[in-house]
Amino acid sequence: MIAPDVILPNATLGILGGGQLGRMFVVAARTMGYHVTVLDPDPHSPAAQLANRHICADYADQSALDKLAATCAAITTEFENVPATALEYLAKFLPVKPSGAVVAIIQDRIREKNFLQSNGFKTARFALIENPQQVATAVQHTGLPALLKLSRFGYDGKGQKMVHTLREAQQAYHDFGAQPAVLEELVAIKMEISIIIVRSADGSMAAYPPSENVHRNGILDIGIVPARISSVLAEVATQVARSIADMLQYCGVMAVEFFLTQAGELLVNEIAPRPHNSGHYTLDACTTSQFEQQVRSLCGLPLGEVAVCQPSVMVNILGDLWHEKNMPDWTKVLRHPHVKLHLYGKQEARAGRKMGHYTCVGENMKDVLTLALKIQNELGKH
Repeated sequence: MIAPDVILPNATLGILGGGQLGRMFVVAARTMGYHVTVLDPDPHSPAAQLANRHICADYADQSALDKLAATCAAITTEFENVPATALEYLAKFLPVKPSGAVVAIIQDRIREKNFLQSNGFKTARFALIENPQQVATAVQHTGLPALLKLSRFGYDGKGQKMVHTLREAQQAYHDFGAQPAVLEELVAIKMEISIIIVRSADGSMAAYPPSENVHRNGILDIGIVPARISSVLAEVATQVARSIADMLQYCGVMAVEFFLTQAGELLVNEIAPRPHNSGHYTLDACTTSQFEQQVRSLCGLPLGEVAVCQPSVMVNILGDLWHEKNMPDWTKVLRHPHVKLHLYGKQEARAGRKMGHYTCVGENMKDVLTLALKIQNELGKH
């Protein structure tokens, strides 16, 4: 049953951020009959290409925020580094999901780690560094080697550095501008997995099956769903993700990333307050995509079905595949009837930049993974 205060199609939804996650939100929202306004400072924003309206301005521009608030029924965000203060300002006028208060916790690794630790969630050992004098104490706590990560604005391997000695840790902290950072124990990892979970304002939740994530140079390379783990472990990870969402009083789509250690321990790595790269398979392998769920939770609609219809493997397409501005040969992807290609409309290809992805689906996971890797290998040949 639909509550009387839901936001129905023909209303205008606003989103802060115009990258590929925003683009896929726009597609889902417009397919469902909503109008979308994107606020993003990039005049070539991938999301703005498909939106009804683009407010090309900085996220802290109050006049732009006022325009957004005056014309939209509700607001969401596509990335965690949008200023939480902008979300809090917009919330004075209309529903904003997730809230600025929650985003403020998750966008800062120090606050995020403190939240996880204080609420009893298992993580790798870590130490907070807020001045140069704390580096040595942090190293003693975590041991070496370790990962030094900036507290703010780090993603896809950016803003982090592996350190093997105290001198390296001190130099890395200096190179990061002596900004607040977290030093994390380097754990022996068997596998990385993530749970995409969606929670409504009334507390109802739905969780997608775990994705098994393989990274290359700090960037997600492929995602395998369902993850090749036991049903017991999948249930444990799901319950941890649900507990995190409940404790945050979260509303929207959220990803919780985990390390599965060689010793069989499940550790929370990071939280993302938005749809997640590892959830892109939901566009092709599920009844309801993570982006439709973002629309549904924002508008107060019942959540959609999250079951995976078929095993899938999602492969990221990075700008490294472009040579002398020439696109890869997409026939290597499109000639396969069970493979779906998604390109993000970005004008400039750069090494490490996510330009798109493809998803292979099928009845047999072994065959699906073999095909996904075969295509990846072929795309890399010129």
